[in-house]
Amino acid sequence: MAINRKLGRTTEQRLSILRTLTTDLILHGKIETTEARAKEVKSIADSLIALAIKEKDNFEMVDVKVSRAKLDEKGNKVTEKATSKNGKEYLKVVREEVTESRQKDMPSRLNARRKMMKNINKVKDSEGKNIDLTAKLFNELAPKYQDRKGGYTRILRLGKRRGDGAEVVILQLVG
Repeated sequence: MAINRKLGRTTEQRLSILRTLTTDLILHGKIETTEARAKEVKSIADSLIALAIKEKDNFEMVDVKVSRAKLDEKGNKVTEKATSKNGKEYLKVVREEVTESRQKDMPSRLNARRKMMKNINKVKDSEGKNIDLTAKLFNELAPKYQDRKGGYTRILRLGKRRGDGAEVVILQLVG
């Protein structure tokens, strides 16, 4: 007996479709797809949100020494002249050492983050910067749904698709 629907695709195609749909659901809050795909994505998304709720506060704050370039008031790197061993002069970036406080995941939260990354794709915004969807799950969705006991998504039926008659639905996060 199959664990999930085969969706008429090979394993690689099916997993890729589900991963992409789950990513879009978490990123945008709703997607439009067929009913069979929506039911599969619903179970994946609900389990990811439940995992985020369980592990959202499982971290500790640690102080880390960071060496970075010193910046002037305009945001440019500060440089100074230096002389190499063979007598040539060059510009050297001045570095400063700063202590920062950062979050360090506990082992179970790290494991949860890795499980999430297996089910979602890496995403970039319009400027080419990476969007951290696991951080969105932990910091935005988990606090939003922490008092709920499940049912983080809903399916709204739209009707049959004109071309092949497939049932089209909207899958959205419950607000």
